[in-house]
Amino acid sequence: MKKDFDNVEKKARLREIENEKILSEEELELASELQAKANSRKMILVPERKNKNKAKFAQFIQQNWGVLRMNKYLTMAEKNFLMDIMPNVGFDSNCIVDDVTKKSPIPLTQQEIANLLGTNKSKISKLVTSLVDKGIMARSETGLEDNNVRSYALFVNPNIIISGNKDNVNLTLQAMFKKVPKELKNLPEQLF
Repeated sequence: MKKDFDNVEKKARLREIENEKILSEEELELASELQAKANSRKMILVPERKNKNKAKFAQFIQQNWGVLRMNKYLTMAEKNFLMDIMPNVGFDSNCIVDDVTKKSPIPLTQQEIANLLGTNKSKISKLVTSLVDKGIMARSETGLEDNNVRSYALFVNPNIIISGNKDNVNLTLQAMFKKVPKELKNLPEQLF
């Protein structure tokens, strides 16, 4: 009796699966043939689905971070700084900015970073200088001027932390980190 019940249940489930199919077997076979023809001519039969998730993110390149950790390349203070600043790494620019959700975020100055992190500017300045020397960060002069003081935008090396498309790193960002110390030249994951 139980065996008969199990068979009936199995057949019912197979019917459900069959009814849920969007395409018949013939249609699936035809779609596969068309896709194969398109692939052979390096064509896209169905355009890629646009990502609808608008969540901003920054992520460590795990293997590279692991190499830096293993080689003790960064101090604990430098690691903490990078972790603390991640929510402000601008999407697609890797610039440290005021608000990653803004359409046109503004690069943060070292003083503003210090205020954000609840510390003083001299501590941030030492960390930034060290990270720039190590090729983890880069400075670029900005068009912002305040009381004749030079303003610098700060960028994070995308081979360490990336915020954006790993397969299409901004060309300006690539140029900034083209020349890096030898310790970073042989990282296992190179995005450019």
